[in-house]
Amino acid sequence: MTDPIADYLTRLRNAIKAGHRVVEVPASNLKKEITKVLFDKGYILNYKFVEDGPQGSIKIALKYDRVNKVNAIKQLVRVSTPGLRKYAGYKDMPRVLNGLGIAILSTSKGVMTDKEARDQKIGGEVLCYIY
Repeated sequence: MTDPIADYLTRLRNAIKAGHRVVEVPASNLKKEITKVLFDKGYILNYKFVEDGPQGSIKIALKYDRVNKVNAIKQLVRVSTPGLRKYAGYKDMPRVLNGLGIAILSTSKGVMTDKEARDQKIGGEVLCYIY
């Protein structure tokens, strides 16, 4: 697999379109950190790290609106790819939907959102946009 983050986002996107409640993805440290950010920002309902085999997996419970059956995540967009990395300093940090969405960054201080990186005045690699 050349791009595990794109695979992670695609599995989430496909589970949302199919209306699944739970999706299971192969684990890595970066995927675990992205999952924690999604949980902290309220885009997923819950998550669980399963340690089975050498790699393990992440079980993610997706968050749906009870009345309209609409998912909390409208769109997942991969920004930085292995073939073309996208970096941003804290001054030119991207704003997703004028602040309604989040950009997830990989910085020297760990994985965080664009707002947190702007507050700490650090830049990094823009992994994806979520709104």
